[in-house]
Order: sequence, then C-alpha cells, then structure tokens
Amino acid sequence: MNDTVKINRGLKGIYFERSGVSHIDGQKGELSYRGYSIHDLAAHSSFEEVSYLLIHGELPTADELADFDAKLKSARALPAAIYDIITACKDGHPMDVLRTAASALAALDPASHEVGEEAFIANGIRLTSQVPMIIAAHENIRNGRNPVAADPDLSHAANWLWMLKGEKPSQDAAHLADVDFILHAEHGSNASSFAARVTTATETNLHGAIVTALSTLAGPAHGGAAEDVMKMVHEIGTPDKAAEYVKAKRKNREAVTGFGHRVYRAEDPRARHMRDGVKKLGDEMGAPEWYEILQAVVEAMKPYARHGLNVNVDFYSGVIYQLHGIPMDLYVPIFAIGRMPGWIIQCIEQQRQNILIRPLTLYNGPEMRNYTPMAER
Repeated sequence: MNDTVKINRGLKGIYFERSGVSHIDGQKGELSYRGYSIHDLAAHSSFEEVSYLLIHGELPTADELADFDAKLKSARALPAAIYDIITACKDGHPMDVLRTAASALAALDPASHEVGEEAFIANGIRLTSQVPMIIAAHENIRNGRNPVAADPDLSHAANWLWMLKGEKPSQDAAHLADVDFILHAEHGSNASSFAARVTTATETNLHGAIVTALSTLAGPAHGGAAEDVMKMVHEIGTPDKAAEYVKAKRKNREAVTGFGHRVYRAEDPRARHMRDGVKKLGDEMGAPEWYEILQAVVEAMKPYARHGLNVNVDFYSGVIYQLHGIPMDLYVPIFAIGRMPGWIIQCIEQQRQNILIRPLTLYNGPEMRNYTPMAER
C-alpha cells in the first residue's frame, strides 16, 4: 500500500472544499473578493464595505452599510475583566496577549457560545471591533498609559490609529490603514483560515475558531513576513547596499524576505497598493529612504522573478507600520485586524455544509512486534 499512496505534504495542490468568497489566480497574479477585483476594492471601497461584502456576499446599499457600520461601532467595548487580563500579561508578546484576551471574551460573554449563521455574524461583528481594542489597550498598558477610549465618530481604521496612539490620524494615514486592512481581509485557504475551518468543523463556537486562527497566524511562516522585512531593511541600511545584500543571500541559498508566495507565481496583486502608500507616506513624513531601500531590493531581485520570486504584500506593509512609529511586534496583530472578516466568512461557509475535517497520515513506523516486559529491556 505504501507504494501506491501519493502523499501531498502540506496538502499542497489539494482542493478540500468549494468556496464562493475569494478567487486567487497565482499564475496571473490576480485576486478578487466575491467577484470584485482587489484593485477596484482597494481604490474605491472601505474596510467596512469590504467586510459586509465578504460576510453577506454582495456590496451593501447605503442603508445596509450604515446599519453594519453602526453595529461595528456599538461593539467598541471590552469587559473590565479583559483590561485586568491584559494588565496581568502585559509583558507578553502582543499575539499571546491578543489570543488570551480573545479566549477570555468567550468565557465572559454568554452569547459567544451560540452557534448558527446569525450567531456567527453577530459574534463576528463584535470580535472585529474588539480585536483592535485589545491590541491598542495592550500597547498603552505595557507603556504605562491608560487605554484610549474608542471614538464613535471615526471609521474602523481611523479609530484603530486613534486608540493606538491617542492622536487623530490624518486623512491619508487613515486611508492607508484602511487599504491595508482591505488587502489582508481574505485570502482563500491560508494556514489560519484553514485552521479556523478545522475548528469550526468540530461544531464549536466562533470564538474558539478565531482563537485557533490567531494561534496559527502567530507563526513566523504565516504572519511574520512584515516584521522580517523591516528587520531586513534595517540590516541593509542604505539603498546602495541592497544589491550586495541580495547577492550574498542568494549565494548562501537563503530566502530574501518579502519575495515569493505559496500561491503566486507572478507579483502579489496586493503589493502595488502598499508600494504606492509607502512612497507617499515616506515623502510625507520626511523618510523617503525606506521606500528607496525597498525598491533597490526589488531591482536586485529582478533576475529571480522568472522563478516565481516576486514581491508579496508584506514586503511593503512593515515599512508603513514603521513610518507610523508602530513597534515591530505589533505587525502580526495588525494582520489579524484586517483578516477578521475573512476568518468569519470562512467559518460560516464551513458551517453551512459542515463535515469534520479529518485527513489521513500514512504510517511508516515499525512493523507489528511483540511487547517486551520491563525486566527484559
């Protein structure tokens, strides 16, 4: 039997389910949500509108969007016990704190245990608003500051920056954060979304699935690329050193962070929107050198593009966060803020025609053998 079973390690190339949420064409470098190009959504939409689209399947009317936005804003609240939990583990990594707080919300909110599509949507809306609150509160508490109260007049992205820094963001800064969330909102059966579906398949509640997703996202092979890119930029230092850096990496057969993607052979379609944002924000803040270093790395990597080593979305995200003065250990939690609607709809889809996800492993251990008593070993 061992000779006839094909092993697809990492489930690479395996279709385990149908989905009507996002479509990825890795060869052409195309991405769409519910049939709408990511380029149109990034240029014309908002995170709130995209969240509605992903969860409900269609773009909202003005009234539908206003109602959805009102629900998000009304959910900008955390139980007092969550602030105590954040304070108790304030010295931990932000992803550990976020995961712990999200899990605690399930214990503190009786509605979190409700299942079914309506419950998943209601709980998902609350969590979408609460996740950035947890991250911002932790950042303030660990720095000896009081958490900043949410502003009901601000958009999801603008309110996040307000809670994080205690300063009202400029229109351009809020817009760039909004675009960043849109670009990260959904991406098919990535590791964290698949993990969330595996959890949902056991018929548990949404909070449990989101905690699973957060745990999976925390791994550097999934969510840590933006942080690694920023470390690379600091290591290179100036644009003129980029070519030598890339040459040394390739000579040692080491990966250049921010290039290549599991599903894209062409450039990640999300990257162009972050690239434009980095250039504009860098010029605005008097720090154009970060963009120049990134572009010097892109130029040095051009010979390897034919091997599928093209720039991905996280290549530019880290520099945007750096320009905002955001600590590197918050880069992955920011990813989680944007990915919330994607996780929610993936869980809802799994629930609609649920089946327990239970793949097989092919045994390759010892043949059957006799048990040896302790005295004879």
